[in-house]
Amino acid sequence: MTAPVKTMVFPMVLLKLVDWLLYQFLGNSCYRAAMKVINHGFFLKNTSIKSSSSSHQIPLYPSVTKCQFAWQKIPNTCGSIFRAFLLLLSCPLLLVLDYELKLRVMIFITFCGLRLEDMDSVSRAVLPKFYLENLNFHAFEVLDSVGSKVVFTSVPRVMVEGFLKEYLNVDSVKGTELHKVGHYFSGLVSSSGLLIKHRALKDLFGEKRPDIGIGTSSFHDHLLISLCKDAFVINKEESKSSANSVMPREKYPKPLVFHDGRLAFFPTPFATLAMFLWIPVGLVLAIFRLFVGICLPYKMAIFLGISSGVNLRIKGRAPLRSQNGKGVLYVCTHRTLLDPVFLSTSLGKPLTAVTYSLSKMSEIIAPIKTVRLTRDRKQDGETMQKLLSEGDLVVCPEGTTCREPYLLRFSSLFAELADEIVPVAINTNVTMFYGTTASGLKCLDPIFFLMNPRPCYSVQILGKVPKELTCAGGKSSHEVANYIQRQLAHALGFKCTSLTRRDKYMMLAGNEGVVQDNRKKP
Repeated sequence: MTAPVKTMVFPMVLLKLVDWLLYQFLGNSCYRAAMKVINHGFFLKNTSIKSSSSSHQIPLYPSVTKCQFAWQKIPNTCGSIFRAFLLLLSCPLLLVLDYELKLRVMIFITFCGLRLEDMDSVSRAVLPKFYLENLNFHAFEVLDSVGSKVVFTSVPRVMVEGFLKEYLNVDSVKGTELHKVGHYFSGLVSSSGLLIKHRALKDLFGEKRPDIGIGTSSFHDHLLISLCKDAFVINKEESKSSANSVMPREKYPKPLVFHDGRLAFFPTPFATLAMFLWIPVGLVLAIFRLFVGICLPYKMAIFLGISSGVNLRIKGRAPLRSQNGKGVLYVCTHRTLLDPVFLSTSLGKPLTAVTYSLSKMSEIIAPIKTVRLTRDRKQDGETMQKLLSEGDLVVCPEGTTCREPYLLRFSSLFAELADEIVPVAINTNVTMFYGTTASGLKCLDPIFFLMNPRPCYSVQILGKVPKELTCAGGKSSHEVANYIQRQLAHALGFKCTSLTRRDKYMMLAGNEGVVQDNRKKP
């Protein structure tokens, strides 16, 4: 997306500003600066890659589709509704400001009072998903084939540096530096001011010209790429019309297994406006759906839930009653906190669920019995054995949720407790809000999931694991856990990983994901 310049007509300026402002209401106070990443330039230095074009007249720059590397938009999530409101109020002012003042105002509203650690969390946990999903595949191929890579951007460097270096192996990132006061951003740029890209290039390279320069069609980027031996301009319309320009997941330079943030859609202006119009309706609908699931009988709950827009897909049948007098152990993939609830509703019978970490709110509203575990293997094993002797039990051995098509490593404890194990392949699909979070309020997870216009839950009940493939058949608990993980991955079309709950929370939240139980013990 091209940054507006003074010569642009008013409707285009208004569209860009509305686009940018609406993004703020998504809880993305950091996004405002990231939107200006569109005003970027990429410089690739490799003598082995040469272009046939040598003209540097602006109208003659070839399309970047012949040698491209670009993001269309780069959203972000962090901040508050208050910041979003201030950004909305600033809209009339932004209309009359020039490029530099406009960017300074947006940076100030975005970063003033923002903690450094919050920005670090967003750049690590939220931004990579949006960057990767909007990374042009052909551009990445060019980038991946060159040697030294330098990125110039007018936006704050902290917005993009982590992703560029970790995922794309960029050697250096030159961007606007921000002023800091202790552990907070002041909202002002540093004494060096906003980065002027063509000047930054001259300072870095001196008289030596970079081999390839790629930029947008903005005036600022034309000044920049004119200093390169070969230059290319990003043609947004051409990229949109080409299906091959989309970066396929299997080609990601680094697998995207974990990410955070509530938004499940790319926040275009119209999609964002639709979200705000939907929120009041969605909140009422979520409360209604919760009431239905908690208070009404299973058949009526399914009927009213489906009538309200919940898409529940059930495949398979409940197994026959256990012959050894104990309950059946259901082993599920873990997509949201509602997994055991939807399984219980699908089976039409009460189940007991065990969990390691559960907010007090989630525990109160749960329509089925939930029991906390302690992470003491012996004690937890005894607890689960007792619960199995009383009835059917649900366990999610991944230990935490995962949004992407991957399965985390299964804890093997469950395999030691039962001979009658039923794997259940659970998957979800949302269009507006994710019903999980690593660093936010977990008690709101069910609300956010049920606020989606058409939340989808897929419950596939597989057959009982053959006895010869259980511990009773001579298999080790690890072999059983790995076998069931592969079976569920195959049913869902997912990939197995050796990643754990700890890996997820260390990456997304900087902690081990343990919810402290402060209740007094008898």
